[in-house]
Amino acid sequence: MPHAPMTPAEYWDKYKPHKGRELQPAPSAERFDWTQYPGHGPGAEVLGTPRRALELGPAEGKEAAHLARQGIEVTGVDFSPVQFERARAWWKETPGLSFVHSEACAYLSSTPTEYDAIYSVWGAVWFTDPEDLFPCVFKRLRPEGVFAFSQAEPVPGAYGPQPMRGKWLEGQEQELTVLRWQYAPQMWADVLKRHGFTAIDAHVLSAPDQESLGTLMVRAQAPA
Repeated sequence: MPHAPMTPAEYWDKYKPHKGRELQPAPSAERFDWTQYPGHGPGAEVLGTPRRALELGPAEGKEAAHLARQGIEVTGVDFSPVQFERARAWWKETPGLSFVHSEACAYLSSTPTEYDAIYSVWGAVWFTDPEDLFPCVFKRLRPEGVFAFSQAEPVPGAYGPQPMRGKWLEGQEQELTVLRWQYAPQMWADVLKRHGFTAIDAHVLSAPDQESLGTLMVRAQAPA
């Protein structure tokens, strides 16, 4: 009998699973990393000096924990029950940090809270249609608030929603597929401008090894 298609939340439930029944040690939160190469590229300064920040798709939650340790009030929103529970368990003793189990657009559409910074590190922005997400982000940013995100450097010509496939789970027979949205930097800038954002900077940060994949870095602001 064929397997039922896996939902996006179930996909991320099984991403980076910790082994065994015991919770594994939390990752280091000593640095805020935007790229896939630890210690490479800018850090939390990209967000300016927010008092309240929201992370979309925090997964392990280490960037959120890093900000909270700097005295910033941080909320992380993830729609994977497994990722949500793991991050909450790891960082439960961190003042000013909370995690919410919700889909990004649903949370942004329901919360009355305004944020000084909304960001995503290889997270929900990569896997959510910007035509749905960006208006929700815009409404929840304070004037001059920062919206920033990072993801893998796009493959030239492979723009828009692209399927990410892989049988990368041990014992998993069905192929796992989710969509991720990728555009060239100027295309991201055009989408952001169309949705009302200003002060837009979108570029690819080269990898430490020039032969490796770079990181798309995008930063924009809500108007004053």
